[in-house]
Amino acid sequence: MAITAASVKELRDKTGAGMMDAKKALTETDGDMEAAVDWLRTKGLAKAAKKSGRTAAEGLVAVSVTGGTGVAVEVNAETDFVAKNADFQKMVAEIAGAAVGVANLEALQKAEIGGKAVSDIITDKIATIGENMGLRRMEKIDGETVVSYIHNAATDGMGKIGVLVAMKGGDEAFGRQVAMHIAATNPAALNEAELDQAVVDKERQVQIDIARESGKPEQVIEKMIEGRMKKYMSEITLVNQSFVINPDVTVGAAAAEAGVEITGFIRVEVGEGIEKKEENFAEEVAKAAQG
Repeated sequence: MAITAASVKELRDKTGAGMMDAKKALTETDGDMEAAVDWLRTKGLAKAAKKSGRTAAEGLVAVSVTGGTGVAVEVNAETDFVAKNADFQKMVAEIAGAAVGVANLEALQKAEIGGKAVSDIITDKIATIGENMGLRRMEKIDGETVVSYIHNAATDGMGKIGVLVAMKGGDEAFGRQVAMHIAATNPAALNEAELDQAVVDKERQVQIDIARESGKPEQVIEKMIEGRMKKYMSEITLVNQSFVINPDVTVGAAAAEAGVEITGFIRVEVGEGIEKKEENFAEEVAKAAQG
């Protein structure tokens, strides 16, 4: 298939590879973006696959904890200006409060606040503020203790990133430190057992291909693979990550020392996974001039 300049740029942005290397990778993999990332990594031309950091939606994430139950909700709007609007913030806080008592997003849409369904409240707010909005996500967690943290807070209990940590034992101060760590590092899972096995298998295969490219003996290759997989786990699983508060220990070791068992976590970031349409300002000006 034809390799476009846009796909080459996307691959370069994801991997930091050079233009010619990115183009060759796409050519070798018939334009398959994920396969091209792996091809570059195998050849030592990319450090790792970077998830796209572009976010399309603005808005807020709000957290609410009642007893041993915590919820995080994401409500989107078109601009950051609306996220700073007091009426919008009040609505998001009320939605988060209602979320504690329901099981899922569908139930939350139907839940009533002051005799009106959440979905209708949002529709009314669209009409008054004049911007498209949407209730995008709701995540819920239970635990002996649930601690919340908001990063880049817009106001109390809401901001750009919301984190909930469920744990047994310990105190809220330690839970908050763990929540701050999660906000900063965005681990993929609590531990190795909770990782998607397909993701682990794919990473192992990439590491096998990288090791074999070295041309070293098979017994050396095996040790290389195991070492690199251990490093991979230390980067993406919470309990094996170096604790940002004290990088000399892992989060798991710090928890054990504090008499805490971390049983789960939730991290929700505004606009996560939504790509924003890139506007070409020069093209817009040219179009306006022609009109």
